[in-house]
Amino acid sequence: MISEKKLDEEIQIIIENAIREDVGDGDHSSLACIPEDAKGKAMLLVKEDGILAGVDFAKKVLKFVDSSLEIESLMKDGDSMTYGDIAFYVSGQSQSILKAERLVLNAMQRMSAIATKTNQFSTLLKGYNTQILDTRKTTPGFRALEKQAVKIGGGENHRFALYDMVMLKDNHIDFAGGISKAIQKTVKYLAKNKLDLRIIVEARSLSEVEEILHNEGVYRILLDNFSFQDTKDAVKLINGKCFTESSGGITLENAKSYAECGVDYISSGALIHSVYNLDLSLKAV
Repeated sequence: MISEKKLDEEIQIIIENAIREDVGDGDHSSLACIPEDAKGKAMLLVKEDGILAGVDFAKKVLKFVDSSLEIESLMKDGDSMTYGDIAFYVSGQSQSILKAERLVLNAMQRMSAIATKTNQFSTLLKGYNTQILDTRKTTPGFRALEKQAVKIGGGENHRFALYDMVMLKDNHIDFAGGISKAIQKTVKYLAKNKLDLRIIVEARSLSEVEEILHNEGVYRILLDNFSFQDTKDAVKLINGKCFTESSGGITLENAKSYAECGVDYISSGALIHSVYNLDLSLKAV
């Protein structure tokens, strides 16, 4: 997993790039009709029920745009929100508030949607020893915030990127000449390069699970698109020798059934790639 320092660096890159993309050589709409010294106040208004996410990010954006802006928080990341709630107030130069508005809303609306969807999964899995994970199926350039939203919603992060964990999937296995060859080459590669990375290996059948278990160094076995019965059989076969993860077609309707099979993790790309932004507004007061 990436460090907090690395995560902060990624978020800073997102802010700088998003402001560059949105503002360019100036917010001419505001520059044209609002005096530079005009002061204003706005509120972040909730217009849909769910789990709030992105408050801390919004503060970073607002301070990046104008360090003199003052923010009064009424809610925090992870809070349940209902229509009509006010998450925070921001006051200061009107031009600065307007410059930051769209990035704040774009991020908070998407992050809140992801946190809400994740919370539905984590609530469903309470009472089971199974955690919900995200995947790398994220929006390019926005991954740090999407994965942060998963955490806010009560889920856990899978690997952040290609560099912080080894994941041997079907194409790696096929290109390497088989499961055992892929694992053995990976173990040697990590030792040679003095890399302390966990190894996850995807299995597409019970026979592949058996082959994986004949090799050393595997941290977790990913059971890809297994039926409930095959998942139960795989968990029994693995018998605690490494962690287990169900993936492929995981939904709110079937997640509990996979948890009942005894897997340690369930991963779902839908936490991130299949959500609809929640309705939030930044309104002048």
